[in-house]
Amino acid sequence: MPSLVLGPMLRYVDETSATIWVETDSPCTVTCLGHSTDTFTVHGRHYALVEIEGLEPGTVTSYTVELDADQVWPPDEPVGRSVIRTVSQDGGHRLMFGSCRVSAPHDDTAVDEYGIDTLYAYAKQLLDHPDQQWPDALIMLGDQVYADHPPEEIREYIRSRRDTSEPPGEEIADFDEYARLYHLAWSEPTIRWLLSTLPTMSIFDDHDLRDDWNTSHAWRQTMGRLEWWRRRVVAGLSSYWVYQHLGNLSPSQCAEDKLLTQLREHDGDGAHIIDEFSADADVDPSAHQWSYARDFGDSRLIVLDSRCARVLTPGARRMIDDVEWDWFMDQAAGDVDHLIIGSSVPVLLPMGLHYVESWNEAVADGVWGRHAAQAAEKIRQAIDLEHWGAFRDSFKDMSRVVAERAKGQRGRAPQTISFLSGDVHYSYLAKARIKGAKSHVYQLVCSPIRNPLSDLLRLANVAASFIGAGMVGYGLARLAGVHRTPFPWRVRRGPWFDNSIATLDLDGREATVSWHSVKGDSPDTARLRTVGVTSLTGGDV
Repeated sequence: MPSLVLGPMLRYVDETSATIWVETDSPCTVTCLGHSTDTFTVHGRHYALVEIEGLEPGTVTSYTVELDADQVWPPDEPVGRSVIRTVSQDGGHRLMFGSCRVSAPHDDTAVDEYGIDTLYAYAKQLLDHPDQQWPDALIMLGDQVYADHPPEEIREYIRSRRDTSEPPGEEIADFDEYARLYHLAWSEPTIRWLLSTLPTMSIFDDHDLRDDWNTSHAWRQTMGRLEWWRRRVVAGLSSYWVYQHLGNLSPSQCAEDKLLTQLREHDGDGAHIIDEFSADADVDPSAHQWSYARDFGDSRLIVLDSRCARVLTPGARRMIDDVEWDWFMDQAAGDVDHLIIGSSVPVLLPMGLHYVESWNEAVADGVWGRHAAQAAEKIRQAIDLEHWGAFRDSFKDMSRVVAERAKGQRGRAPQTISFLSGDVHYSYLAKARIKGAKSHVYQLVCSPIRNPLSDLLRLANVAASFIGAGMVGYGLARLAGVHRTPFPWRVRRGPWFDNSIATLDLDGREATVSWHSVKGDSPDTARLRTVGVTSLTGGDV
């Protein structure tokens, strides 16, 4: 009799359809709410995505999961009820977002190092107050797993199966080790229940593969010379497709997805199929699109791949390749109340730091000569100068599109245009000032969900991002021939450094953002406390 290994995870949900993701221990037929699909196999593991259609908007439907007609979910002692809450066609919508979540248990050692998991505290709160408003989606904006710094439980498994004196040591090496990492991240009973009933979408960031992934052409050249790297990047992208990206697709997109069709139709293990796909996606950024878009009533969310889609040619760097940028331009058009752009790395960093990154890119491209360029490249990698400010052409293009939309030059101006991001391990709100704009334009950052900086690193980040960079950033940029940004912005809320999660509430033309951190000293008593609430449309900032 087959059994569940991981899941069920509620992934895509709209007004009338949903998808349920599972991993099983053997090939089988998976059934949910009368909809069935067979598992497909990659690297000896078995997966299914059940596509459910014909639901009613704004309804709550309990579900079970059957494997070969035997019910396996909910478990004998369920944490809570697993349901599908379809999106309402009318009324408000709530989006929850955050990034950077370490996969670690809640023992004393892990709590001392990483704090209490914000998602865990949120799940406990929902169990206590199931009648509160549930999010329409949880958007995980990168570093869902840390392949370069796996927790001790995973390192023990790695040591049991290979010689860690050989590279990559105790980092993740292959698909099997990635699978173990995902299991640890999502199998704790309370988290597993939360993910069974809260729709999730995601995008990767660097630690999903390795710190500084695709920082620069020089970084790729260095990594490409390592014998173990190709296996790692193929395993990272293959496992990301299975465990994360597949659930970002709607049922209609699943029907059109060539890779999913190939794997479902393949008789046997499709490891070679998905690995070939991942190798191509790494070599050619335009070979596959990881970005996606979703509408919530009259609001549009566009989640951008700001890692794999990078073009790293010195002097012609782009955060997003031309094919994906053209797709983004199409998605960003049209009349909406709120335009929301997800990017794992912030578009609007603290302004001084933005200028430092732009200065660094200019010097790395040779404006001060070859020796300075080599030094700038080392600085770029050493202190992670690889956000949108370090890809100036893409930043200027994004600024132009946002400014035109905000002024009503590309259709009706949205009430708000917001960037949602993570990565930096602190949370903040920045507001842009665009002359003639009819829209409010913001950068909303929430990071980390669970991986706080030490007190020393918090102080260093405040000094570098908000004090030192602010004093010297623009001066350095001007010396390197970098012009002023198309519009200014300023951090108006934060920074907050605690483990946190944020909610974006949309109600017609109104929008409010809130940040929540953990209250309580132990996992059992932990709940969320609100540390900041800001109306994005009511003049609070």
